[in-house]
Amino acid sequence: MLPTSKWAMPAVLHKQSMKLMGNQFEISVVGRCVDWANKRIEAAIAEIRRIEDLLTTFSDTSETFKINNAAGIHPVKVSEETFRLIERSIRISAITQGAFDITYGSVDKSLWNFDTNMKQLPDARTAKRMVRLINYRNIILDEKESTVFLKEKGMRIGFGGIGKGYAAERAKTVLQDMGVYNGIVNASGDLTSWGRQPDGNLWTIGIVNPNLSGKIFSYMNVTDMAVATSGNYEKFIVVNGVKYSHTIDPRTGLPVKGIKSVTIITTNAEIADAMATPVTIMGVHAGLDMINQINNMEAIVIDDSDVIYTTKNLHFK
Repeated sequence: MLPTSKWAMPAVLHKQSMKLMGNQFEISVVGRCVDWANKRIEAAIAEIRRIEDLLTTFSDTSETFKINNAAGIHPVKVSEETFRLIERSIRISAITQGAFDITYGSVDKSLWNFDTNMKQLPDARTAKRMVRLINYRNIILDEKESTVFLKEKGMRIGFGGIGKGYAAERAKTVLQDMGVYNGIVNASGDLTSWGRQPDGNLWTIGIVNPNLSGKIFSYMNVTDMAVATSGNYEKFIVVNGVKYSHTIDPRTGLPVKGIKSVTIITTNAEIADAMATPVTIMGVHAGLDMINQINNMEAIVIDDSDVIYTTKNLHFK
C-alpha cells in the first residue's frame, strides 16, 4: 500500500484571526495542507499591514500623514496606489452628494470623542463651524505629477470609511494570485468571499442584529460577493438617556438619527465599505433610492423602530 500523501487529504477550512488596522481581521482559506494554507494567510496579513502603513494617520512616514501635514501649504507627491484610492474616494463622494467624504478627519476629537464618556453634546453652531473644512472638492489631484493637495489649512483626510474594504480586497487578490480558489477575508464584519466552502456549498453570511451585538437575525448564501455593515451598535455614546451613533453627518457635524444599521451587498469590499455610511447619513428612502440606481448593489436597512427595508431586488431569509 502506498503512503497517504498530504495532498490526497480532503480540503478543509483554515482560519487565522488577528488585529490589524485597529480592527479584528479573520482570513479563511480552503486547502488540503495546513502549511500551504498558513503560508498564504501570512502573505495576506503582510499585505494588510502594508496597506495600514500606507494609510495610517498616526505615523509621520505615511503618505496620508504627509498630505495632512502639508494642507494649505503645498502638494505632496504620492504613490499611484494612494492617488487612485483618493481618486475613487472623490468619485464616491460625488455619487453620494458628499455623504461619503474622506476629509471628515478635519473634525477634531474635541467635538466628538466616542472613546471617552462624553457628558454633554456640542451645540449645533460649534459643530457647524468645525465641519467647514470637510469638503472633498478641496482635494486637488494632479495626475501628471501624481500629487495631492488639500486646499485649506487644517484639512485632514482619513480612510476609516474605505480602508478596511480596500485592505480586504488587496488581501483577496494576494490569496488568489497564490492559488487560493476558495476563501473569505473578514474585516470586522466587512468581508469579501470567493469560491465555496469545502463541502461545495456557498458561503453563509450572517446579518447582525443591531439590538443584540454579536447575534444574527438573518442569513444569506453568497459567493464572489462582498458585504459591509455600518451600525450604531458598535460605537456610540449615551447622553441624558439618548443614544448617539458614531456616524457623523459631514454637513452638520452632528450624529445621524433614524437608522440603526445598513448592510451593503455588492461585488467589491472597498465599495461596500464606502457605501454603508452614506446610506446611514442620507436616510432610509433617499439611501435606498440611490442604491436601487446602482448595478450589482443591494442594501438592508434597519431603522430606529426596527423596521427592515431592502432594495427592490433583494430577497433574504
